[in-house]
Amino acid sequence: MKNVVLGIFMIVCSVGFAQSSYGVSAGLNYNGNGDVKDSAGKVIENPDRNVGYHIGVFGKIGSSIFFRPELLYTSTKSSYNDNRDFKMQKLDAPLLVGAQVFGPLNIFAGPSLQYILDTDYDQVTLGDVEHDLTVGAQFGIGVNLGSLGVDIRYERGLSDNEAQFIDTNITTLNSGRIDTRPDQVILSLSLEL
Repeated sequence: MKNVVLGIFMIVCSVGFAQSSYGVSAGLNYNGNGDVKDSAGKVIENPDRNVGYHIGVFGKIGSSIFFRPELLYTSTKSSYNDNRDFKMQKLDAPLLVGAQVFGPLNIFAGPSLQYILDTDYDQVTLGDVEHDLTVGAQFGIGVNLGSLGVDIRYERGLSDNEAQFIDTNITTLNSGRIDTRPDQVILSLSLEL
């Protein structure tokens, strides 16, 4: 297995050695997480989407066809109609493959690995998320003008992932689960260094 990984790494490096770049990226996320289900059978669906943010670094190998790995710190928030917000901080690692389609316009897609750092559901004791490491998918379109780039993409979490909660308000004692998979539109600005 080590030989396969080393071989892939060497091929990628040799193909893109002359045409590689790196830079910084930041932007806004328009995010909504999944449903909340409590132990009494009550389901809170379709949370209100809120604006979050991301900031990080990227690399790019190739030009007309390219591989673009990224490492981003992301903060998101979803509002539910029980007057509570679900907040999540995570590290995202999209592994995107793309192609120039016309002039500065490019398209891309690929898996996105997510490592959940912290979660919070207002006024509720939130247990550990079932899986700290999950997988999603991203696809989008971008424009590069010299060293400046802008793209818009869609991301959806693919791995089932829930966090258990206990509501300890004086008037109620309820427990349940909240779906932590992201469902978001991402606007990103990038600068090659």
